[in-house]
Amino acid sequence: MPSGTPAAEPRLWSYPEREDRRDGWQARLEALCATAPAALGHRSFRLRARGFLRRVNAAEPAMRQCDERELAAVVTEVRSRLRRDGLDPVAVCRAFALVRELSRRSLGLRHHDVQLLGGLAILRGHIAEMDTGEGKTVTAALAAATAAMSGEAVQVVTVNDYLAERDATGLAPLYAQLGLQVAVIKAGMSPDERRRAYQANIVYGSNKEIAFDYLRDRLALEGRPQELRRRVHQLSGGACPESRLVMRGLHFAIVDEADSVLVDESRTPLIISRKSDVEDEKRWAETAIELAQALRPGEHFNRKATARRIELTSAGRAFVENLAQGYGGIWDSRIRRDESVRQALSALHLFRRGDQYLVQDGKVQIVDEYTGRIQADRSWSEGLHQLVEVKEGVEVTARNLPVARMTYQRFFRRYMRLAGMTGTASEVRTELWRVYGLGVVRVPPHRPSRRKRYPVTVARTLDDKWDRVVARAQRERECGRPVLIGTRSVLASEIVSERLGALGLEHEVLNAQNDAEEARIIAQAGQTGRITVATNMAGRGVDIALDEAVVASGGLHVILTEWHDARRIDRQLEGRAARRGQPGSAEAILSLQDPLLDLLHAKISRLLVGFPLAGRTGLLLMRLSQRRVERRHALARRDLLRQDQRLVRLLAFAGGVE
Repeated sequence: MPSGTPAAEPRLWSYPEREDRRDGWQARLEALCATAPAALGHRSFRLRARGFLRRVNAAEPAMRQCDERELAAVVTEVRSRLRRDGLDPVAVCRAFALVRELSRRSLGLRHHDVQLLGGLAILRGHIAEMDTGEGKTVTAALAAATAAMSGEAVQVVTVNDYLAERDATGLAPLYAQLGLQVAVIKAGMSPDERRRAYQANIVYGSNKEIAFDYLRDRLALEGRPQELRRRVHQLSGGACPESRLVMRGLHFAIVDEADSVLVDESRTPLIISRKSDVEDEKRWAETAIELAQALRPGEHFNRKATARRIELTSAGRAFVENLAQGYGGIWDSRIRRDESVRQALSALHLFRRGDQYLVQDGKVQIVDEYTGRIQADRSWSEGLHQLVEVKEGVEVTARNLPVARMTYQRFFRRYMRLAGMTGTASEVRTELWRVYGLGVVRVPPHRPSRRKRYPVTVARTLDDKWDRVVARAQRERECGRPVLIGTRSVLASEIVSERLGALGLEHEVLNAQNDAEEARIIAQAGQTGRITVATNMAGRGVDIALDEAVVASGGLHVILTEWHDARRIDRQLEGRAARRGQPGSAEAILSLQDPLLDLLHAKISRLLVGFPLAGRTGLLLMRLSQRRVERRHALARRDLLRQDQRLVRLLAFAGGVE
């Protein structure tokens, strides 16, 4: 069989990317009509897909009869045709049949018809919505391999390095049979290692790693956005910067867990920065914390839970001005003084160890709220990170001063072709169409789901909730079933662990503090009577294998101990149970003291705890709070995109970089 990478074709400064889209009145009109094109696209896709499946299935018997040498000839023929005709429907059918057969031989996995549909949806530039456990990884391989054989440089974007390496390694035998080279981009790689990796036909990497590589390339090009301008620069005598570039451009991206990457992560801009003076930062942060600690809640400041923000009162501003007399420097400026103290109050009252961050090895480490993983290379902006360091009594680090900035929305819209897959896209289909022009295609499951959903329990207090969680885990364990207890924070996972330990129940904890043990813990989580307590790390992309005895006893039981800011994330955790037609169950055990209800007025929240609202009324309040957070985050994403577009226009006028 053919192997390795085909000889590189000569190219003159080939770095393809799209022009930035200008969102004026046309985009607003599109947003009003967003659901119509997506629905029409879905229907037309399903009509075409029926004939596509017939042709792929018709080609399969002949390929199955081929020996190794004959199939190698088919690989050569399919690659040549795709190179010549592009993604022609007939060529794509033959390519899918070939990939299906080679997957059966090299991986022992034959693609089901629904996976062929998912692969076609991805190849045609849609979001394939497939239930958890339906095999999105091998589905994406159909589109990635076909596009790569046609000559496109393919990047498969995942949510973390672990999944990128797992998927690339697992699919490498299949890609090798097709004569395609696969590589992984991960943290800690040097520029030269990254440059070599991007020469592969198919590259796997996390959204952060790939996006920052692009942003660094933009800095190397001094912000010149397009091919023509770069060539003019070269012809006018400028030095060719190609040797400094890492990527080969933005050809075709397949985004795994697309709603997480394209929607949830898009609230955080990408920033490359330089370091400030450490001593200056330390003096400023210590002074700000000292002033903030002197203020009294209600009198000098108010906490705005709905916006996760601290507001100084007029009395508070006057009090701070009086305290800061004689400090000099920025403390003489009312705007900078008030903002510094407001940030310090946020560090003291809004950011908690075990929730938003951990302290490890004397350093403040941010915990990603969506994945539950430590973000070792990230820090909060506007001095917030230094303020938290002073609060925790650890060494103060230099502040990152922005040099280049970009949003995920603008980055992914620059790909020549974009597609993705996820199990939870329906709730954000309008936003995906409006921002990225991506329609959502619902792919039916291969087998009907056998997941049982128990009624939601809403306890009055946190103590009551934890008691119920532990009692439920103990009952399911006694039935021989494994239990996965999902928490939103490291702190909550440790509380559950203490309760389980007090009853002598053996268990494993998977959170940001022991992520190195992830593979081992997940591998054992489906064993008889095993209890696993995990943060969001056990959500997306995690496949928990079950023993035969476990399947017979009812499968994995998942307990959600707190709802997330978006219902989609809760569905991801529930989806760990009853995968691929296996039995399983899920339930949520919540409390009226959960942080989600902080969105209600503080006095109302305290009042609710005194009433027996653990039935429908309590559940309704939780749902309303969750929907309110979802809407707030959607507005934040929209505002961030608009701010980014205004900044682009200003920089274009000034001749600056990103």
